[in-house]
Amino acid sequence: MRRTSQILMTAVLSLVLVMTSCRKEETEIIDPQQGQVIGVNATVTQLMQNTSANDGSYDNIIDGANCFDIQLPFTVVANNIEVTIQTENDIDQVEDIFDQSNNDTDTLVINFPITIILSDYSTVVINSQEELNAAAFQCPGENEVDDDIECIDFQYPLTALIYNEDEELIDSVVINSDEELYDFLDDLDGDVIVTFDFPITVILWDGTTLQINNFDDLEDVIEEVADACDEDDDNDPNDDDCEDCDTEEVADFITDCPIWTVDKLERDDEDLEDQYQGYDFEFLEDGSIIVTSDSDTFEGSWSLDGDGNNITMEIDIDGLDDFNDAWNLHEIEDEDGELKFDLRLGDDRLRFESDCSSGGGGGSSDLADILNEGQWIVALYDEDGDNQTADYNGYQLDFMEDGTVTADNGNQTLNGSWSTDGDTEVVLDFAAQIPFDEFNDEWDIVDFDENRLELIDISGGNGGTDTLVFEKL
Repeated sequence: MRRTSQILMTAVLSLVLVMTSCRKEETEIIDPQQGQVIGVNATVTQLMQNTSANDGSYDNIIDGANCFDIQLPFTVVANNIEVTIQTENDIDQVEDIFDQSNNDTDTLVINFPITIILSDYSTVVINSQEELNAAAFQCPGENEVDDDIECIDFQYPLTALIYNEDEELIDSVVINSDEELYDFLDDLDGDVIVTFDFPITVILWDGTTLQINNFDDLEDVIEEVADACDEDDDNDPNDDDCEDCDTEEVADFITDCPIWTVDKLERDDEDLEDQYQGYDFEFLEDGSIIVTSDSDTFEGSWSLDGDGNNITMEIDIDGLDDFNDAWNLHEIEDEDGELKFDLRLGDDRLRFESDCSSGGGGGSSDLADILNEGQWIVALYDEDGDNQTADYNGYQLDFMEDGTVTADNGNQTLNGSWSTDGDTEVVLDFAAQIPFDEFNDEWDIVDFDENRLELIDISGGNGGTDTLVFEKL
């Protein structure tokens, strides 16, 4: 269940002790010690079934559909990394891979065939991406209203008591899961009378538990909370990364780092981050901002409002209008000592990064120093989906301080040049020397550390993406 806000409520707990008709057509008292009964068409029956239906939204990053999920286990290849999904939590591995960089094009390939589980727990075998897309097309769109109720759960086991028309107990059924409850309710017919062994316990999306003593109260509770939480029925895996955040935690995250730099700024489909290279942002605890560049100093204010996935960050800096707005906090990251917080406003984006050192994040000397140390190999060269890494097997590269680079495989040595600004790109030039002439380009830096450098180049012609990864020996 998803958390958005706290609702205070008290369920009226009562036990009707006389045999009479109740407010629902199919409900009447059979056993004064058991409570009410349910029928095939009772409103509470349908609400219970919608609550126990299969929620298909947890794996939307894989299948793009919230009305079914994929039967475990299955295997995918995310950005050329194979991942076997054996538990629901393993989905996070795919998100982690995609989150390694916000500047690359994420790719996902599913190892077919797979089996999907529909909301009624029936299954369908899917043999291709085309078949999966067709199945997903039958689902409601992202965040559209659907029958599935995710804001409340039943605490199991439940015991159902079945009577015949003479009000004689003929069977009791112990129900241990949503699927068992759904199937039990789906199989109801008019020839039997069914009640449950009350009280039963329900769990709300925020962890609150309520004890329910009859079907009338259960119907009221489900109807009241059915739309009280964010069911996360969309295909954005990042929009719930801060579901437990509050403004104090986010403020601590931001103010604990003295210097932040602009990693991404897009306004009205225009990329503006290059205009702010060399600008250092300091967010102070008193709500003020100080921005310094080589020649100017700007002052402004910042504030946070809201909680969970609904936190807003308002920025107002005199003289820097590109930053001024009430932004929605999309994601905060803390990976390998590099911190980022990502803000969104419609299609506009603003992302800050920091390594929490006084000098800000990764200057040009950092990458240059890393490349100058030791020898490197080509761990991956993928040209628009065509993996050509094998062409570079056996070559070791030395990046020299004077801007030259050599590639040696023991039989021949190829000479080229390199340069970097350390923040956005690496320029390589091996002239016409095969196969390293394929590297002649201005490569965008996706990510780097002491042992690995990942680069991409997006063609301005056909829009294809080339990926080049160096790893230190």
